[in-house]
Amino acid sequence: MSYNTFGHMFRVTTFGESHGAAIGCVVDGCPPRIPLSAADIQRDLDRRRPGQSRFTTQRQEPDAVKILSGLFVDEASGQEVTTGTPIALVIENVDQRPKDYSAIKDLYRPGHAGYTYDVKYGLHDYRGGGRASARETAARVAAGAIARKIVSGMVVRGALVQMGEILIDRKRWDWEEVSRNPFFCPDAEAAMRFEEYLEGVRKKGSSVGAVIEVVAEHVPPGLGAPVYGKLDADLASALMGINAVKGVEIGAGFGAARLTGEENADEMRMGKDRKPVFLSNQAGGILGGISTGQPIVARFAVKPTSSILTPRRTVDRFGRETEVSTKGRHDPCVGIRAVPIGEAMVACVVADHYLRHRGQAGEPVAWPFPPRAK
Repeated sequence: MSYNTFGHMFRVTTFGESHGAAIGCVVDGCPPRIPLSAADIQRDLDRRRPGQSRFTTQRQEPDAVKILSGLFVDEASGQEVTTGTPIALVIENVDQRPKDYSAIKDLYRPGHAGYTYDVKYGLHDYRGGGRASARETAARVAAGAIARKIVSGMVVRGALVQMGEILIDRKRWDWEEVSRNPFFCPDAEAAMRFEEYLEGVRKKGSSVGAVIEVVAEHVPPGLGAPVYGKLDADLASALMGINAVKGVEIGAGFGAARLTGEENADEMRMGKDRKPVFLSNQAGGILGGISTGQPIVARFAVKPTSSILTPRRTVDRFGRETEVSTKGRHDPCVGIRAVPIGEAMVACVVADHYLRHRGQAGEPVAWPFPPRAK
């Protein structure tokens, strides 16, 4: 089963299954001399960790990360820093319950990948989906914590902006509110509505989808490349690669189809610091596949969790028609814990393009250019 690596200069290879002994990743291409500790990574893992509220799976995993390689103590500072060699991270699985899936091991859950794994590989890991489980994404979050350190000053934040048919009010957007509620929601009033709504979904044994928005600020201009190395194309690929994601948009995204040329064009003026000031950000911080220096804005849609109690029609591995319902510990809205995952994937892509740009172009271009001689 290949294709377990993403990135070019900043490369991440993940390993492990939902109910195996452990999950983890190897991060290759991280520059040397960057201070790094397990605590730096644990902060992000704790935000994704299951079992923190009644609105997420009750699987109790501490998600304690161990750094196995790639660090050395800098004598000057006394801190552990990266060496430039591969950084191996491992997270043990301590609360596996594969027996929860034994009754449906030969049945295909509608919306899940069991059937496609079988027709491609001739087998599938029915224990929570194996590699197809969102459990694997803890390794991506760990890698993202390292990626955040590569681009100096970069801040990557995410928020849940829609659950089912309930949308936030953007006039009430407050980044501080994101850490105050279990939904990573920037709108306190919407978070209360989410709670009542999802409680009803959870009690029915059903699930619902969500939309997450990720904003990367203080990203240098010039990252990305035309045609086949576009920053937005790689962001879309990385976000679409997250489990259960079915749609990605950058900036105005699909909403751009409703705009006129005048509305969609991000007009420009010169600022006092002799840097361009954009009067809007319909492009989401990327033009022609290259970053503008504005905040990079991406959104992605997460489908409802496939594991639900309501019986659904299906077939089994032997071609027989039947029904299936899934018992066990599942997220009624997997989009909630997708917020830190989306942040991590954006951070990894931006870090990768930062290193690629530095390798090809070197020092930043002196801009603005001098006027042409008449």
